[in-house]
Amino acid sequence: ELRDEILFKQPECGDLGDCPICCILLELDDRKSFMMICCGKTICGGCAYANQMRKAKHLCPFCRQATPETQEEGKQLLMRRVEANDPAATYQAGVICSKEGDYKGAAAYFTKAAGSGDISAHFDLSGMYREGEGVEKDEKKHLHHLEQAAIGGHPNARHNLAIFEWKSGRTERTVKHFIIAANMGNDESLESLKKCYGMGLVSKEKFAAALRGHQTPWMQ
Repeated sequence: ELRDEILFKQPECGDLGDCPICCILLELDDRKSFMMICCGKTICGGCAYANQMRKAKHLCPFCRQATPETQEEGKQLLMRRVEANDPAATYQAGVICSKEGDYKGAAAYFTKAAGSGDISAHFDLSGMYREGEGVEKDEKKHLHHLEQAAIGGHPNARHNLAIFEWKSGRTERTVKHFIIAANMGNDESLESLKKCYGMGLVSKEKFAAALRGHQTPWMQ
């Protein structure tokens, strides 16, 4: 089917994309990248560190606007970006709501961000529909958002899809998802793929190719 052709295509890049300053692909570990509230751009840790070393460290390294000095100023800037329909800012607003325990508010922001193509919003919505946080439990919507996140290059979404297929008894689809996620540098998927190899569910050639892909992932 056409849907499967799209679903099982190896993404060319991750859901975070490139650093807009140095054009290097952002790492899977989101602790090594930073979203600038002023412009909504996510920059890598290296560019953030380099900016801190400059005399103008109080300026955003991308848009050169002054960075907020207080949490309240930061929130005001974020909401301006939300009002301007910035998907990244809208997603971050949802993250804040979620941390504060406002799951309905989080779901509303995530839904809006996902509608604008934010991959992380799709991933978080999948979990909310699975657990019934802020929304009614809905397996179809859970799977829909999980697939959208995986197609968009979210490694954890891809791994979770593999687990879903495994529990459903579809081993061939499981292995395909594990291979794609391992190629993106996902450690859990590589470990799971090792177990599949030991069980004879994946060929030596495909496992070796996934191992090479994991060791030299496209985001490096």
